[in-house]
Order: sequence, then structure tokens, then C-alpha cells
Amino acid sequence: MIDPSTFDVPTLVEAYRARRLSPREVMAGLLARAETTGGPLRAFVLVDPDQALAAASASEARWAQGQPMGPLDGVPFTVKDNIAWAGHPMRRGSLTSPDGPVAESSPAVDRLLEAGAIPWAKTTLPEFGWKGVGDSRLSGVPLNPWDTSRTPGGSSAGAAIAAAIGLGPLHLGTDGAGSIRIPAAFCGLFGIKPSFGRVPNYPPSAFAIVSHVGPLTRTVTDAAIMLGTIGAPDPRDINALVTPAQDYLAGLEIGVKGLRVAWSPRLGGQVERIDPEVEELAEAGAQVFAELGAEVVRADPDLPPALPVLTTLWRTGAWSVLRTIPESRWGEIDPGFVAIATAGREISGADYVAAANARSALSLAMARFHERYDLLLTPTVATVAVEAGRDTPADGRFGADWLAWTPYTYPFNLTLQPAASVPCGLTGTGLPVGLQIVGPMLRDGSVLRAARAYEKARPWPSLAEAYRPG
Repeated sequence: MIDPSTFDVPTLVEAYRARRLSPREVMAGLLARAETTGGPLRAFVLVDPDQALAAASASEARWAQGQPMGPLDGVPFTVKDNIAWAGHPMRRGSLTSPDGPVAESSPAVDRLLEAGAIPWAKTTLPEFGWKGVGDSRLSGVPLNPWDTSRTPGGSSAGAAIAAAIGLGPLHLGTDGAGSIRIPAAFCGLFGIKPSFGRVPNYPPSAFAIVSHVGPLTRTVTDAAIMLGTIGAPDPRDINALVTPAQDYLAGLEIGVKGLRVAWSPRLGGQVERIDPEVEELAEAGAQVFAELGAEVVRADPDLPPALPVLTTLWRTGAWSVLRTIPESRWGEIDPGFVAIATAGREISGADYVAAANARSALSLAMARFHERYDLLLTPTVATVAVEAGRDTPADGRFGADWLAWTPYTYPFNLTLQPAASVPCGLTGTGLPVGLQIVGPMLRDGSVLRAARAYEKARPWPSLAEAYRPG
């Protein structure tokens, strides 16, 4: 049986083309590994082996005829369970959500299907994707494969687990305040939050005003391929860009020589606390860009306070969900979600509009910053992976609010610009740390090129080998 744990997309597709591997072999091997690894780590809400194997058999027949459906024919991918996949439930991490199948897929799933890729599982998230860790009453407490006493992060928790242990190359996540980049940092992966609207989404999220759909992968090249596929217009999303999908492989290997890059360890006063080892590793990662020919300057963007803006938008979004659920069922919901949602009930419409409009000042500040700097580098999060089952570190150093240890991620949901996390090393206890790369609005390709240059200069370790059967 084939073990696909180390295959990236180009290797997999070339193996199909040369008839060295078949999509059905790969899918069967992946499903076998998922049963013994992904289940215990609580990566999945559901796995659909029958549909996956049937789709893999159809792909195998197309490759045998030399007529693949598209550039990703036979490549497996997973779907975060707040993204619709037709014929399957979309529980959004909640016991209160309907358990029946949805009628149509989200745009990103449709684009991958059109390219021939094969969905096979839905991945776990916290209730309605509300926080930066992954536990929910629906699927339990997910575990970080680097250290199972720790969280994989969230809200794209299951996607990160699956990517980290080699359960296929492509994983769809969402990011409303860091939910792709946080688990990428905690699980030693690459994750990119694209420019707002680059990847259409439907049905809209309760946090749609700041929410993005994007890839979680082991390699930058796989993310570039995936983003180039899913970043196509779709009329179902009113916020979606109408420009054609981009070829992010073009120019991916150009590097960063000659770029002017800012390193900001405190993000202009947005950050109150960071673990010293995290800062040290991230700063060392930033200096790699100097080795690659970029000019690296310590500089802070002049950002207005982002936390009050995010908090207002986040709480009102949560209330928009909770108010649709009978109050008699609120006891089935994460108490933390109920708390922020009921706080959101007290926010006036005028205050919500003011917060939505305040994004403009943040966006303008970053636009002016990028007139001087091509890229911004920061730590991805302010801590290593939090203890499993907790929202914040047990020692209390970040208080009780998970947003206290994610001050680097959510500002760029408000500014709408692309931001990615690359692994930049392991702590003394063996936990991954992430370096965030932020680019100007609509310059997703620049972020991917920078990440690829870093990946080549400092290849990051993979857990896929460690999680091979036997």
C-alpha cells in the first residue's frame, strides 16, 4: 500500500502522469494512515472513504487515458468544517448546527473539484471558529502532533493536524483573526491568509467582514498551486475580487534580493508581551532575509489600536450566530462563545459601523508603510503552542483572553492584506515557532515568493516521516 505522507503536489501529479502511482493507491494509503493517526489527534469531523475512493478510481481512469480533468486531478484535499462541501454536513464545530447534508459546495471546493482534486474529509474547528485553539463540544480537544499535551492552534485545527502528519498535501482553512496562521505556527507549517476577496466564500461567515479562505500546506509551492486554483471569481460572494485567478508559480523562485524589508517585533505598540524564545527565533528568521540579499530594517508601522476594532466586530459577529439558536440550547455551546456573543448583543449598530469604518485608518497606515517597505516581518504569535484544552497558557502570563497572545495576526484581517506564516525554528522543548510575512494588498505573489526564498534557505522539519505506520 502506498504511503503518500511525503508527496507534494508536483511530485504526486508527475507520478500519476508517468503511471508510477495511481490516485486510488494514494487515496487508499492516505485513508489507512488517517484512521490510525488523524483520529486519535481529533483532526476530523468526518471522513468519506467511499466517495473518495470512487473519485480516485475515476481519476485513475482519466490518467490511464492521458486525459486528466485538470492540473490537480487525483490530488487529495481536506475541507475545514465551516466550508461547504455538497452532500455533507457543515456543523461549524457546534452540536447545535444541522447534521444534514448541504446542497452546494463553497467556491473554493468547487474550484478544486473542477481541477480534479479529491475531497475526502472535513476537519475540526472550535465552535463557529471563534477562537485561536481548536476544541469544541462536537469533536473534543484536538492535539498537536509535535507534542500531544499542546493545542495545534485554531481555528483551522484539524487542517493543521492533517497537514503536519502528512495526510495529503492540500488543506482548506479559514482565517478571521489568525485562524490559518496560528495553527501554521504551532504545527510547523506554511499557511497564507490571502488578500481579502482573493478567494470567494459562500455561504458567508458571520465574521465575513474580516474572514479569508486559504491554504494550509507543508510547502510554499503547494500553497501557491492551491491559491492559484481557488482564487478565481465567483458571483456568490459579494466581496470577491472579479480579477482572474493568478499563476502564483510564475516568479515564485525570484527571491528577495533588493527588497526593503521591515522587522517589527512589537508591531508599533500593538504587542504587550511575547515569550523571549519566540522573539529570538523570529528575529533570527528575519535576518535570513538579509542573507538572501534584502535590506532588513527594524521599523514599526504607525498603526492605530487594532484590538478594540477587532473586538467589536468579533462580538457582533458572534451575536449574529447565537441569536439564531434557541436559548434553550445555549447550554450546549462553548461558554466562551456565549459570553462574547451576549456581549455583542449590547453593541449598538452605530458602534458596529464605527468599528467597520475604523479599518480604513489601519489599512491606510499599512499602505503608507508599504510605500517604504516591500514586506513586513513579525513573529506570528507571541507564544509557543498553548496547553491542550485551554484558551490561554496555564501560567496566566497572557491573562484569560486568547487575543492577548495573537496580537500579530488579527490586525491584518482588519487591513485585508495578505499575510503568511513560515516555520522559523524549534524551541528548546521542540515546539515550532512561526515568522509572519505581510505584503501590500493584492501582492499575494510577493508574500509567496518571500516565503519560498526563506523555505529554500532554511528548510523546515516535517513530522510526516515520524507519523508513518509502523
